[in-house]
Amino acid sequence: MTGGLLLALTLVLGVGAAAPAAAQTASEATAGSPKPPELFDALPQGRLLGGGRLRVFGFQIYDARLWAGPGFRVENFANQALALELSYLRAFEGQAIAERSITEMRRTAPVSDDLAAQWLAALRGVLPDVKKGDRIMGVHRPGVGASFWMNGKPMGDIRDAEFAKRFFGIWLAPGTSEPGLRNALVTGAGT
Repeated sequence: MTGGLLLALTLVLGVGAAAPAAAQTASEATAGSPKPPELFDALPQGRLLGGGRLRVFGFQIYDARLWAGPGFRVENFANQALALELSYLRAFEGQAIAERSITEMRRTAPVSDDLAAQWLAALRGVLPDVKKGDRIMGVHRPGVGASFWMNGKPMGDIRDAEFAKRFFGIWLAPGTSEPGLRNALVTGAGT
């Protein structure tokens, strides 16, 4: 493998979601998966809509599951309470996850450098390093912001409604870099 390709692969695997990936089917990602305990308080009306697996260059990155209340519509996700759960299948540094998140948020619409720096600092405060088996859950609170948990323990809040809309848009916005995963996540919407 050439040095440039190895560097590119390392950067992609450091945070995922930058190259063509395959989504696992919703039934594969959600089979036998109970409701996480933090959802009973954070999103009591939440039900599992779907899930999928993110793979990058054949490497398994994480399993994702989307929880939302009755009547959820993906085209209106920014105005609805929801929870996105990522179960990591490999280790990543929290800083790298935060940086990749900002990059992905900028895919759907411009973000000024000042605002990106603010959001990056906020993400660094709530996204820890993860190892295989760790689970991060983000809860979208429309008009308020987002709350984060790791392995069921609260990690903090980012009280910025625009941040929350853009952050969850990484997976749910029409311009997501992973449309197959988006489709798997919302497979149960409207049922």
